[in-house]
Amino acid sequence: QVHLVESGGGSVQAGGSLRLSCATSGYIAGSRCRGWFRQAPGKEREGVAGFITGGRLIYADSVKDRFTVTRDDANDDVLYLEMNSLKPEDTAMYYCAAKRECSSGPTALSPSQYSYWGQGTQVTVSS
Repeated sequence: QVHLVESGGGSVQAGGSLRLSCATSGYIAGSRCRGWFRQAPGKEREGVAGFITGGRLIYADSVKDRFTVTRDDANDDVLYLEMNSLKPEDTAMYYCAAKRECSSGPTALSPSQYSYWGQGTQVTVSS
């Protein structure tokens, strides 16, 4: 069984910051093939950031230079999404997801490539 649990969401004013956490347990724990996604009301789920082969990260253009994915220094099974300079359009339910094998390119941001999902955590940014 693979479990992912997100936390850290909340409400913040535009320009503020939040840090989301994703704790992974089960067979895939420690896998680098994880990503962050979000879904706003009435919109499709979209990729925010994801690991590709070689352990590198790719980010969606909309969050580049504002969002950063980091790992817990003491526990590789915990992944963070540091979100800075938040905008109202960042308002969404944020999910972390995992898969067994990494891809080499932009498909790391494709939700359909991931098999394991957390329940999500809500982020609301007010203007």
